[in-house]
Amino acid sequence: MDELRPRPANSYALTPVGFLDRAAIVYGDCPSIIYNNISYTWSQTHRRCLQLASSLSSIGLNKGHVVSILAPNIPAMYELHFAVPMAGAILNTLNTRLDARTISLLLCHAESELLFVDPMSVSLVNEAISLLPSSAKPPLLVLIADDDEVLPQQPSPTIHFYDTYEGLLEKGDPAFKWTRPKNDFDPIVLNYTSGTTSSPKGVVHCHRGLFIVTLDSLVDWSFPKQPIFLWTLPMFHSNGWSYPWGMAAVGGTNICVRKFDAPTIYGLIKKHGVTHMCGAPVVLNMLSNSPTNMEPLKHPVHIITAGAPPPATILSRTESLGFVVGHGYGLTETGGIVVSCAWKRQWNLFPATERARLKARQGVRTVGMTEVDVVDPVTGMSVKRDGLTLGEIVLRGGCIMLGYLKDPVATAKCMTGNGWFCTGDVGVMHPDGYLEIKDRSKDVIISGGENLSSVEVESVLYTFPDINEAAVVARPDEFWGETPCAFVSLKEACCRIPTEKEIIEHCRGRLPHYMVPKTVVVKENLPKTSTGKIQKAVLRDMAKAMGSSRASRM
Repeated sequence: MDELRPRPANSYALTPVGFLDRAAIVYGDCPSIIYNNISYTWSQTHRRCLQLASSLSSIGLNKGHVVSILAPNIPAMYELHFAVPMAGAILNTLNTRLDARTISLLLCHAESELLFVDPMSVSLVNEAISLLPSSAKPPLLVLIADDDEVLPQQPSPTIHFYDTYEGLLEKGDPAFKWTRPKNDFDPIVLNYTSGTTSSPKGVVHCHRGLFIVTLDSLVDWSFPKQPIFLWTLPMFHSNGWSYPWGMAAVGGTNICVRKFDAPTIYGLIKKHGVTHMCGAPVVLNMLSNSPTNMEPLKHPVHIITAGAPPPATILSRTESLGFVVGHGYGLTETGGIVVSCAWKRQWNLFPATERARLKARQGVRTVGMTEVDVVDPVTGMSVKRDGLTLGEIVLRGGCIMLGYLKDPVATAKCMTGNGWFCTGDVGVMHPDGYLEIKDRSKDVIISGGENLSSVEVESVLYTFPDINEAAVVARPDEFWGETPCAFVSLKEACCRIPTEKEIIEHCRGRLPHYMVPKTVVVKENLPKTSTGKIQKAVLRDMAKAMGSSRASRM
């Protein structure tokens, strides 16, 4: 068999972009995108993406060029996930909640050739462009008009727009032969990490990796054909965990939404018969604490959560409303969810509290991943499967990133010579082979020599009836070194602000003594990233500024 080796027919480059060609044939007359009063079919979306790719190609954008977009979950954001790589270029979705200085730095770092701008971000881009260094070439700017949404009046920009989104699209050729990658390791996207623990890094993914994680995500969640998918997960967050391409593969209907709150979500579920959605635990918290909708849903809605470990109490409350919650784990560097809490039928017989506790674990590798483990960071050996011994979560598989743009040191640091990608997340492995995240390595609190999991303390804080959100960070302590400091926000329906002593006593009855918060700070809202992750770096700075705890020896 030695003479049998790869040939062009059996080694053609894999890419998730091709799912759109198939969708136009199989689901051509079916709805692809719905946004307020706008509705497109899959054949229309296919045509629009080809026209846009044609126009991008005609102005000289092709292989290796970066095309950025700064926009919420509107149709243009969805279409550009196909149109940009169809032109051979690399898509870069930017976080709409970043400040002008950061956006300027990212545009410069990415060497972006063109930037699509949502009308609500014009002032932001105006300032960001002005902050570019004189040596940097400003990107061409294209304005995405949104005539279907009533938007607040924005100041007149001083920047020049090359064209509008629809104007550029109309100039394109619907018969354009899109540029397939020569090699499936060619880059397709550049995503910047959230920067919750450090400066944002540019994560580069290839066509092959996103092809794998897209199909893997569909299989793992048992997606049916033609689901109705509500976009509560920002597409700028790790490309919406690969679901823009996934929806094309199964002919789903994408319900786009510019911004949302709990009443908006419940209204869209009712109006469109939503079947699936994604979101960080903050979305689950929003849905389960909404005073406007306490009645169970009329039909089940599948929701997958990831991005931060969800407290069991929030999972339980959300499911009591009729949501079917799935829980997974992934990073910007994996392109999507690569570990999920694969559910076992016998677990359905357990009480609700036990089911929620099991579902709060991140789980096992998805079928598309090669290996997942929890290892001792010093020896590199697997930790005991006892659910107690802490180690670093490590991964290997085809959807791991190519590396960090222009940062070979950081790439080499996390992608080791023995074939593991080191996540920097701390977890345990349970006896049944399911892993559970305990913390980010930078969030572990060391108090009196004991390693303390902030996530574990937060899960207890969430059982306090009046607490809406909780985050625990280290506060400096002269005696213990560090002690846990809890920042909490309260539910809207809360009539009385609980005292610090009441919250501490609640924790004291449910946690080992050394894990009980020594300080509790009640805030109206906790600082978050646009994807719902609580910004612990900000809270750590606040705790540090508070100085040493006076009650450190209690």
